[in-house]
Amino acid sequence: MHFFNKSAPIGIFDSGIGGLTVAKRVMSILTNENIIYFGDTARVPYGSKSNSTVIEYSIQDAQFLIKKNVKLIIVACNTASSIALDTLREKFDIPIIGVIEPGANLALETTKNRKIGVIGTSATINNKAYSEKLKQLDSKIEVFEKACPLFVPIAEEGWLNHPATKLVAKEYLQYFIDNNVDTLVLGCTHYPLLAATIQEIMGEKVTLIDSGFAASLQVENHLKGRGIRNDSVQLGTKEFYVSDLPDKFKSVAERFLGSELTHIEKIDVESLIVR
Repeated sequence: MHFFNKSAPIGIFDSGIGGLTVAKRVMSILTNENIIYFGDTARVPYGSKSNSTVIEYSIQDAQFLIKKNVKLIIVACNTASSIALDTLREKFDIPIIGVIEPGANLALETTKNRKIGVIGTSATINNKAYSEKLKQLDSKIEVFEKACPLFVPIAEEGWLNHPATKLVAKEYLQYFIDNNVDTLVLGCTHYPLLAATIQEIMGEKVTLIDSGFAASLQVENHLKGRGIRNDSVQLGTKEFYVSDLPDKFKSVAERFLGSELTHIEKIDVESLIVR
């Protein structure tokens, strides 16, 4: 078992940019923690890759962060969380937290009529990541799932209040309205950016579950429980690494985070591959 310095950073990885919504939640709750974010922008998206490839890439992403001496890793990607989390935990002796289980737990705590909807990438939905976790936690819960692949490019384009976004969202979300869900899990890290539009269409009686927010609460509890919460009074440092297109990442990331990024570094994807 590793023993970590309290000031060691929290590592966060995602297949690209979407995981920044998780990073933003972590930064807002754990303001004095140092953060290292890695976006595998050269190989995005993971949602269309085979399970074996997602596991391979996730191992490489985790190894990169571990070399940066992080004290905990957040898998800020629903696809990687659904496919690779168990393998990562078996392989590495470091706390690793995904976004599936925290989101499922919060959804169960929230629902009143026991009808939960889940939206996500095709990979997350096809792997039944949330439905299996929800059924494991409560066998009597009703789960309704639907892939919403167009939400990712819409979010990255910044069309958060565009008329086209509302048309697409209505098409996707009618299924959940018809089935009277009272809780909807945003099962992709891009989707919180579209929360206002999704909420408008679903109606105020439906609660949206941001898995990134749920995961950040679990991270806080984990750090406190292990006595490795950073007790500095200074704001934490932020470092961002990508495997391709740092300029594009910067422009979209600043929109996601609502602040300027000062430390962005491109790494060679070949350096991730351990031979």
